[in-house]
Amino acid sequence: MELIAIFLSGILALVSPVGLVLDRTVESAIRSRFDKVEQLQVRIDNAPNYQIVQGKVERVRVAGRGFWLTPEIRIAALELETDPLDIDVARLRKRGKAPVTTLLEQPLQGGLRLVITQEDINQALLSPAVTKRLSKLASRLLGSSAELIVQRYEFVNPKIELLGNNRVRLQLELQEQGADKLSVSVETGVSVAEETKLQLIEPSVLVNNTPVPPPVVAALLSTLNDRLDLSTLDDAAIALKILKLDVDREQLEVAAFVKVKAPTAVPSVR
Repeated sequence: MELIAIFLSGILALVSPVGLVLDRTVESAIRSRFDKVEQLQVRIDNAPNYQIVQGKVERVRVAGRGFWLTPEIRIAALELETDPLDIDVARLRKRGKAPVTTLLEQPLQGGLRLVITQEDINQALLSPAVTKRLSKLASRLLGSSAELIVQRYEFVNPKIELLGNNRVRLQLELQEQGADKLSVSVETGVSVAEETKLQLIEPSVLVNNTPVPPPVVAALLSTLNDRLDLSTLDDAAIALKILKLDVDREQLEVAAFVKVKAPTAVPSVR
């Protein structure tokens, strides 16, 4: 969701304080919100000038490669195409630190395509900030049992292998202070149900090369599949529906429908 907010804040540069709209203005605004961008193209389908001054734009298309959120986290490719935008220009000029999602007069909808390579994923997993967030996510998804593991063990040397046919393998070590490491390997298929529910398919788990008993895996699977619902992870302003999830041996590709909800309780200042 943070990524959507980044691009939305860049798109808002469409309407400058004098109503000027330039492809390069938006491109520059988007670039400024990343650590680095290797390639970026922005195309704006302009409405008549008087509508642009009022904050109305027909469509924005963004495409690029090599979006670095931080020096460790890279998105290989990203494409975004919006439906018509309707921005509250007066509120935009006076917003201060208000969230960008409060500046829409109407909901903003669009299509998003995202590609992340296996190399990018493993590079991100070297970041302590990423592993810390993943640990918190595991605690949230698995509940108290996972929270005890997170508190007791340190995640060491995590690595993802994309196996193709929508299957992945996660390998890591659990390090307890003053004790030997535990080697953990999890292989599973992944799919999407009802556009919002991530599903793990036929998972297998090894601990120190010993298979975890099927009843234990089944219990974990049931818990995870019940909680891997993106609709419960949506924030108050941004909703996401997965239209395509494809994992081959080199990269993970996601196509999604994004809806940024317009505020209902914020009065217009026009």
